[in-house]
Amino acid sequence: MQPHTIIGAGGAIGTPLAQLLLEQKQAVRLLSRSGRALAGAESRATDVFNLPELTEAVRGSKVAYLLVGLDYNTKIWQEKWPVVMQNTIRACAVTNVPLVFFDNVYMYGPVEGKMTEETPFRPSSKKGEVRAKIATMLLDAVQRGELKASIARSADFYGPWADEKSMFYQTVFKNYAEGKKAQWLGNPDMPHSMSYTLDCAKGLALLAGDPTSFNQTWHLPTHNPPPVPKDLIQLVAKDMGVPYKGVQVATKTITRLIGLFVPIMREMVEMIYQNEQPYWFDSTKFEQHFQYQPISYEQGILDTIAFYNLKKG
Repeated sequence: MQPHTIIGAGGAIGTPLAQLLLEQKQAVRLLSRSGRALAGAESRATDVFNLPELTEAVRGSKVAYLLVGLDYNTKIWQEKWPVVMQNTIRACAVTNVPLVFFDNVYMYGPVEGKMTEETPFRPSSKKGEVRAKIATMLLDAVQRGELKASIARSADFYGPWADEKSMFYQTVFKNYAEGKKAQWLGNPDMPHSMSYTLDCAKGLALLAGDPTSFNQTWHLPTHNPPPVPKDLIQLVAKDMGVPYKGVQVATKTITRLIGLFVPIMREMVEMIYQNEQPYWFDSTKFEQHFQYQPISYEQGILDTIAFYNLKKG
């Protein structure tokens, strides 16, 4: 049986995707530098920066998923993401393996109204410029007929497995679990879509299994309309059984000051624009094509709390 090969195994999306595919009785091959293992899956220690090694690891796959996660650092992204994308394109092209690339929305920049698959690339951040560059690399390769590939985008995500990579988990769920006040970067009264990790994993598997989905861009299933963060934070407090004491807001100025001492916060400054205006991620195309209903935020919060066993009440 040809394996589904996950380039960049582990993490908030790769782990539930691998588990889902195994539950579906699919063969799964995990590629990571560490050779991360998962019961029932084949694991290979693979350096994505080594093209011959990556090519051999991808060879024979039914489909490959690009889920590599680099350190959240602009300089690293500028230096390494183009290499990751170029190597992945070449490896999949040579081996004739279709590719599904898990992407974000940084390349869109500030958007008035809904973000859709047709939203043009107008990045307003250095990280957004990197994401626009690598997405364009893949789209151009598809246009040239080098490989079959789909781009699958998500909004900011939350849910099971999304702890280190989810700002919502770090500033709300984790803070409440530690007896601290909830925090939010930017304006907590601005509507803000969030994609649920398990919806993303299911979405990737559905795209990979549908031959008609390739050579297109898709927004992964995300419940709409977008919620107001302050309302979600109150819901988390209620479901965790902790008192809601308002939200500690980190403005751009405050975030920049914190960044003098906390490097990750310094990296967040240029992205705060996403939280200063309505952030509406529309996944109508996916939902209609696959007749898929994304999980509600109410249920997603309950399931996240249960997954991490965070309930205090």
